[in-house]
Amino acid sequence: MAILVNEHTRVLVQGITGREGRARARLMRDYGTKVVAGCTPKRGGEVVDGVPVYNTVQDAVAAQGGFDASVIFVPAPLVKGAALEAVAAGIPLLVLVGDRVPVWDVMEVARAAETAGVHFLGPNTLGVLSVGKGVLGMIGGRAESARAWFKPGTVGVASRSGGMTSSTGYYLSRAGVGLSTLVHVGGESIVGLPLPDVVRRFQDDPGTTCI
Repeated sequence: MAILVNEHTRVLVQGITGREGRARARLMRDYGTKVVAGCTPKRGGEVVDGVPVYNTVQDAVAAQGGFDASVIFVPAPLVKGAALEAVAAGIPLLVLVGDRVPVWDVMEVARAAETAGVHFLGPNTLGVLSVGKGVLGMIGGRAESARAWFKPGTVGVASRSGGMTSSTGYYLSRAGVGLSTLVHVGGESIVGLPLPDVVRRFQDDPGTTCI
């Protein structure tokens, strides 16, 4: 088992036509993540590495059906609009990768998400990786590295630090301790899923025996 992402998670990438979005979508797919569609305003109809692009989140939902998660690779001033669009479309989990998102924007996203029953990770997060199952964001880097660094098992890892999340997982795996999911909570003053919430998810996961 795992939390937040697994091999069945259907993923939308907002900002997929940008340099970062394009590169990271490819890496997520290489790890086995189901990247179903992308979204960039005024770029609908394009295809990025075999992934269809739509003008809006709602267009993507209408064409592809529902998504389980959206990973948002857009500049900080655009994060609020992208996140609110995904919340309005009913996507249950958002990953806000960008850093330096204005705190008032994060608070507005948090209010909208709570009202809609949506959760979000970040902002300023590397994302989440369930070992051997899927990744949202850019934790682990290249798929080959992620497979080599993180071994499957039953230990969950979470931190507010991206470096500590990755390093802890790496050294545990080197010591022969397998991992279920790694979660980088995010480094901003306000985050969508703080550590207590992540811990509760691990506690409810039958595939995680230790955090």
